[in-house]
This record gives sequence, C-alpha cells and structure tokens, in this order.
Amino acid sequence: MHTTPDRPQPGQNPPGGPPHRPTGGETLRDLSWPLVLGLGALALVRPLLSVTGIDDAIGRPAAPLLTTLVLTVVWVAAIVAARPAAPLVTGTAVGLVYGVLALVVSAVLSPILTGELQGPVAHPVAIVPMLATNAAWGALAGLAAKGLLAARR
Repeated sequence: MHTTPDRPQPGQNPPGGPPHRPTGGETLRDLSWPLVLGLGALALVRPLLSVTGIDDAIGRPAAPLLTTLVLTVVWVAAIVAARPAAPLVTGTAVGLVYGVLALVVSAVLSPILTGELQGPVAHPVAIVPMLATNAAWGALAGLAAKGLLAARR
C-alpha cells in the first residue's frame, strides 16, 4: 500500500490532529485471537464439570458459581497480563467465543450422552440470550481488567 507523508498509517495519529480512533474492523483485527480463543476454550470447564457430575458432587449452586468466579478471575488476570489495547472488547470477545464453543459442545455431546439434542441448539430462541449473557460476562471481566490496567498506569 502506497502512503503519502501527510497521510498517517492506520492506528497512527495525524500530525497536529486529533488522536486516531480505531474502527470496529481495526479493533477486531488487533485482538489477540490466541488469547481470546484460549480463554474462551478454558471456560468449557463449566459444562465439563456439569457433564461429569462434579458440579452435583460439590453441590449446586455453589460449584457453578465458584467455577464462574474462578474463571472470571483468570480471564481478568490474563487480560491484564496481555495488556491489550481494548480490554473491554477483548473480554466481550472471550465471552462470545465461550458461548459459541458451548453451543457447539452442547450440540455434539447432548445427543451422545442423552440420546437427544438438548440445550440452546434444541431451543433456538435461547441462543441469542445465551450469547448475550456470555458476552456480558466477558464484558464485565474486560471492564475489570480495564480498571486494573488504568490503576497500574
């Protein structure tokens, strides 16, 4: 791509002008996808604990709540350690990735384990609220990470 001296590269501030605000596409492109995918996949421990019966052995609702708390702390710590340019977007993406992975795992495993399709895929009206809930969970983790990063500066 050819650039002229008076035209800044994407992500750079123009000389004497207002700071560059990344577009949505730039923000998504600049995400650390290994971090997002890794943290989203890590959260699959939640359905794994449920499927294996460990949640029931520990006790409900304590086990799922404790698992969610621990995962949230791990997400926040990982986002703070990675110091992304957009921690809130990173956290939201982590929550969405987890939601999509959980949908896929549920769609694959429920027929094998129970003999019938169960979960949000069996009730498509539940997909959007499920993804929104997980996006909100990730956004809260991203917001906490953003606050911690700001406090460290």
